[in-house]
Amino acid sequence: MAKSANPIAAYGAVTAAYWAFMLTDGALRMLVLLHFHTLGFSAISLAYLFLFYEFMGVVTNLSAGWVAARFGLTSTLYTGLMLQVLALLALAQLDVGWSVAFSIFYVMLVQGVSGVAKDLSKMSAKSAVKILAPSGEDGALFRWVALLTGSKNAVKGFGFLLGAGLLGTMGFRPSLIAMAAVLVAVLIAVAVFMPAGLPRGKKSAKFSHVFSKDPSINRLSVARLFLFGARDTWFVVGIPVFFYSVLSDGTAAGDRAAFFQIGTFMAVWIIGYGVVQAFAPKMLRAAVLPVQAVSRLARRWVGILTFIPLSLAALALLGIDAPLVIVFGLLVFGVVFALNSSLHSYLILAFTKAERVTMDVGFYYMANAGGRLLGTLLSGLSYQFGGLALCLATSGVLAGLSWVFMRRL
Repeated sequence: MAKSANPIAAYGAVTAAYWAFMLTDGALRMLVLLHFHTLGFSAISLAYLFLFYEFMGVVTNLSAGWVAARFGLTSTLYTGLMLQVLALLALAQLDVGWSVAFSIFYVMLVQGVSGVAKDLSKMSAKSAVKILAPSGEDGALFRWVALLTGSKNAVKGFGFLLGAGLLGTMGFRPSLIAMAAVLVAVLIAVAVFMPAGLPRGKKSAKFSHVFSKDPSINRLSVARLFLFGARDTWFVVGIPVFFYSVLSDGTAAGDRAAFFQIGTFMAVWIIGYGVVQAFAPKMLRAAVLPVQAVSRLARRWVGILTFIPLSLAALALLGIDAPLVIVFGLLVFGVVFALNSSLHSYLILAFTKAERVTMDVGFYYMANAGGRLLGTLLSGLSYQFGGLALCLATSGVLAGLSWVFMRRL
């Protein structure tokens, strides 16, 4: 696969498109979660709204690597952006007069389209880094993937804050239409200025090639599944609903204040996570380490991660679940989780070969989406039946399972 004559320009264009998408993705999640919680949806119902989103991420990643290999990375990137615009406009048609059951069904379908859009964009951007990063420069791949992933998550964090702010000021429907209009403008700009250099695809690519035969890639993928399940078990439903129950006094003004505080926490967590990811190569001094040493680091850090939610769950069972205690503990979780995620993101690109990059990255992010799907389901179930303590305990168990598979890497 030929590299671009100006890889930095291509990297910048891909990153800009990815940023725009993730800003709307974060905002959309907060809009849906908070809007439907105020309408009286239970924790399990809220989880249902995101299940199809995550399920379609699994399906998309399974096939997206093959689609990109056959039709080219720019095709999958543009398709992801266009589908997100359609999802935003479709969600804006939601009618409060519809029944709860039909509303859930409709939002699940629209969120499914958004899930396809997200993982097409993610797979395209991550695969492009492998192709564009300077191959002869020590540590370049780790730095480039850390910068892309870290900046993406910081932008998504601003999206959480944006979504909460838009809901409190503009309302649900106008916010969705405004975001769709901005994303259309970004899509046009990126399409006009995207430089040449990304692979255009090969007609000979076969779908059966999606499944990796490399045991390192397979084990890392399973570890990734449990890692992201550990995060989303408390992140998707548990913590936002817990904070809303603590912060809101039931009035319209109280709801708005709670929206901003919840959105701010979610934004700070994601932004901090992104910043740590971006600086992970320096923090871990791992940019020039051999792959085997990076694998050992990943095993060590997921072991540390396991103890954080288990400790928070124990405190919650003892009645020490004041918001400040939970916030501090989850911020520590965020730092350690970000280091783990950054190491994983580097390892998948280090393990794969350039000619298989879209296939292996698609397979790997299928496992990532499977972890989000598992975490989303468990978030609603565990909060419904055991509150915050069960959410956190379940998170610790999933992190422990990730450690088990990383030990075999």
